[in-house]
Amino acid sequence: MQFPLARITIGFVIGILLAYYLQPYPEIVFILLSIAILGFVVAYLFSIRNSVNTIYFGITTYILALGIGATTQIIHTNLYQKTNYIHTKNIFEKPHLVSVIIREKLKSSSFNDRYIALINQVDQTNSSGRILLNVQKDSLTPPFKIGSHLLIDGSLYKNKPAKNPNQFDYTKYLQGIQIYAQIYADGSNIKIGSIIDKDAWYYSSILRTKILNNLEKSKFNKDELNVAAALILGQQQDISPEIIRDYQYAGAVHILSVSGLHIGFILLFVTFILKPIPNNRHGSLFKLIIILVSLAAFGIIAGLAPSVVRSVVMFSFVAIGMYLRRSTNIFHTLLVSILLILLFQPSFLFDVGFQLSYIALFFILWLQPLLAQLWKPKNKIVNYFWEILTVSFAAQIGAFPLSIYYFHQFPGLFFVTNLVVIPFLSIIMALGVLVMVLAAFDYVPFYLAKALEWSIYILDKIINSIASVEQFIIQDIPFNWYFLMSLNLLIITTIIWFKKPSFGKLTFVLISIIILQLTYFETHWNIQNQKELVIFSAKKNTLITERIGENVTLFANDSLLKTVSKNRTIKTYLMGNFSHLRTTKKLRNTLFFNGNKILVLDSLSLYPNNSNPDILVLTQSPRINLERLFENKKPKIVIADATNFRTYIKLWKATCIKEKIPFHATAEKGFYKLD
Repeated sequence: MQFPLARITIGFVIGILLAYYLQPYPEIVFILLSIAILGFVVAYLFSIRNSVNTIYFGITTYILALGIGATTQIIHTNLYQKTNYIHTKNIFEKPHLVSVIIREKLKSSSFNDRYIALINQVDQTNSSGRILLNVQKDSLTPPFKIGSHLLIDGSLYKNKPAKNPNQFDYTKYLQGIQIYAQIYADGSNIKIGSIIDKDAWYYSSILRTKILNNLEKSKFNKDELNVAAALILGQQQDISPEIIRDYQYAGAVHILSVSGLHIGFILLFVTFILKPIPNNRHGSLFKLIIILVSLAAFGIIAGLAPSVVRSVVMFSFVAIGMYLRRSTNIFHTLLVSILLILLFQPSFLFDVGFQLSYIALFFILWLQPLLAQLWKPKNKIVNYFWEILTVSFAAQIGAFPLSIYYFHQFPGLFFVTNLVVIPFLSIIMALGVLVMVLAAFDYVPFYLAKALEWSIYILDKIINSIASVEQFIIQDIPFNWYFLMSLNLLIITTIIWFKKPSFGKLTFVLISIIILQLTYFETHWNIQNQKELVIFSAKKNTLITERIGENVTLFANDSLLKTVSKNRTIKTYLMGNFSHLRTTKKLRNTLFFNGNKILVLDSLSLYPNNSNPDILVLTQSPRINLERLFENKKPKIVIADATNFRTYIKLWKATCIKEKIPFHATAEKGFYKLD
């Protein structure tokens, strides 16, 4: 922390966070930045004139770093740009003629090929911004090349928030990568332009496609080829969900995305190849240039993902340190890479992979040497595996809270996986890089390709065997923001105390334990004192839950009650509310909650004449005349869940507006909660 750049980086990151969450007016941020610059200059001149480093100079420096961070976030947020398509008049109300450039191919869904595209024009008006393009799958419409210009006649749809409680917020994720809308189209609505933008993304895509096509021609097995593309080229689009699930359960999913492990190997590999070149002034400079170019080229080929960019930048600084022959402080290198990356792409700060990779790497550098000192084997082979084990535990301890917070599961056999996979991965990487470099020149050696294929096949089998031991896979772990912060505090204070034990440090550990306990009791107290009824948004089944404290009662039809243990919507709700399913009941026409009478009308459209409900729930498209029903019954609100036909929902909504009765359609607005 005495390294000035550490405190400057912290100020810079705080500035990004403030601008992201507070979303201030850009003009205010620019004015505050100007004031910070002026204060910094005055403090600097004062310190120079008096030949003393005053506290005011330090304070103004950190305020300036904070201001630069906030300004960087504002400048790089497309939403603030006046040309962004989100500001176009009636952008979501009617169809438009949209001109886009394909930037990235995503994993396809069951019905659509998906792309990230850059908008050029909307209805002949110059525009900008990123959009998610969904193209209906059609044998007559081949996948579009990166850099292709398309003219699309279609409607833009604003990203919708999660429809059910505690679900993954895909809208927030898209907003984090500057995508604010989607467009759906089929081949008949798309005109392909003759011009292709030949930039770095285009050439990297062409090279990847060429390599994979040459490997396919050599009869490389499809499943193993998809894993090889992820391991070496950073392309996960075509990996089957079953293989990804196995890697997740085994705690090895990180190796499917190119990160520090892969970039570090590339650095060692290129350094080994260049070893015959003498280490004189010109030879060392030549080596450095080749290494930096190789790392940058690999990063571009791997798609410039946040983890790839982070690793390339960091190992580039390591290579420069090697060239200057200085014992670079690796923590300083880490900080410089963070600052540089966020300066050019602040949105990476909110990327889960970016966060996990940096935290894991920091704990490897900080905690692993301490764990390694616990035992020092004399045998080199035993020591090699001991180092792998300590690295695995250090990374897992650091990433554990954040990993549980995002994914709510923990692979108990992660250390077994790493002991087996890491030595094996070095062989696969060596073979893979060699085979793919040769494939780029249209030459695929049969025996090398088969060796790579069989290596990946064995790796997949090992991963599958570990993942199949389901007793060690802990899933659906309830975990919130308060647990995340208190558990991180406990881990950090414990490691600080463990490094140099003292009574003062032990006091902080005990305080951290008390804070974690208070967090648990506060969360438990809040849950116990809550009472709510939730009508979910589900297309196939009607889902209604009543939660009193941590006990949940589910009302649904018979078909769902038989498979409720596999229903992801219910499991997510229970996990998010630290609750458990106490009872399940068949859905009936009348429910009571907190003094409210709830009438549920299904496809049979049957209801008691003497019923006077406070809340009317329409489900399974009942054929009912609401105007006639409202003559005798005046509910406080009408709720239509997602199982109803859209035409029915439109009619009911118009009737409720006419009768001045609130109407809530879960298909449009998401779940309805009564508490």
